[in-house]
Amino acid sequence: MLKVGELATRAGLTVRTLHHYDSIGLLAPSARSQAGYRLYGSDDVARLQQIQALRKLGMDLSGIGAYLDRADVSPLAIVTSQLAALDRQIDEAGRMRAQLIALRDQLARGEAPALSTWLTTLENMTMYDNYFTKDQLARLPLLSNPDAPAEWRELVQTVAALIEAGAAVDDAAVRAAALRWMVLLERDTAGDPDLLVQLDTMHREQPEAQRDTGISPAMRGFIMRAIGDIKLGAYAGYLTVEELDRMRRHQQGRAAEWPALIAAVRAQMQADPSPQAPAAAALAARWHALFEDMVGSDPATVPRFRLAVASEPLLQMGRAMSDEMVAWLRAALR
Repeated sequence: MLKVGELATRAGLTVRTLHHYDSIGLLAPSARSQAGYRLYGSDDVARLQQIQALRKLGMDLSGIGAYLDRADVSPLAIVTSQLAALDRQIDEAGRMRAQLIALRDQLARGEAPALSTWLTTLENMTMYDNYFTKDQLARLPLLSNPDAPAEWRELVQTVAALIEAGAAVDDAAVRAAALRWMVLLERDTAGDPDLLVQLDTMHREQPEAQRDTGISPAMRGFIMRAIGDIKLGAYAGYLTVEELDRMRRHQQGRAAEWPALIAAVRAQMQADPSPQAPAAAALAARWHALFEDMVGSDPATVPRFRLAVASEPLLQMGRAMSDEMVAWLRAALR
């Protein structure tokens, strides 16, 4: 049997991560030594492999335990899912290979590839790699859907024309474009909050991404305001007029603070999943202050707000703050 430090080293994890898995009932050691040390056997290691596989496939910790406890789940099913993810990664590598072959053939014919060809190849190799893991790239539909670039170009051109015409965010045409934006973003990130956060972070930080997509910071701000207006309409069935006004003021004043906070929470959870870490407490304090600015401190408001989020599919679309993040932040506040 392996001690916790030995298992952590062999699995490429931290001891704190294994302690956290134990504390939430996800992976309990089969035995303890006479000195009280955790001891892990072969069944425990097999379960850890399944946990890490499901993590890489995008499942939240909060859902992994329930999934593994289902009678119809087997190691075979999980390995099969891993193979499917690997196949997607191979497909992506194949597309990159085809691009490089075309570039090589141009050079072999003595042709000088256009600057844009070099740049596209270089940026595809580096920009996405700087923000996504290989597993995430394999799961990002945006890179595997051949129709996505044309659909996004058309939508961006539509939004640019609306902005040029001076349309307001509550204009019917703007609302239609914003809803289409939400649908495409949900599709092209597979509804995965982690992929959405990384894609948004890359776009905010990389001028190349803004140039290639045509989505300037001003356009992004415009469409986000339009999406916020649509979502306020979804909250209207659950919140009072005063509460909606508060959310509207929050959108106008502090909504821009959310993406950076969510990205920081995601990075911290990857670096150290324990909510007891000092960095976790600091992030939780930022989250609590921002959430209270948006919803208020009335204990009667929060349950209705959460009911709206849980009940309205529209409010789930583009929701970068996952349930796992929220649970982690609440634990860090204690």
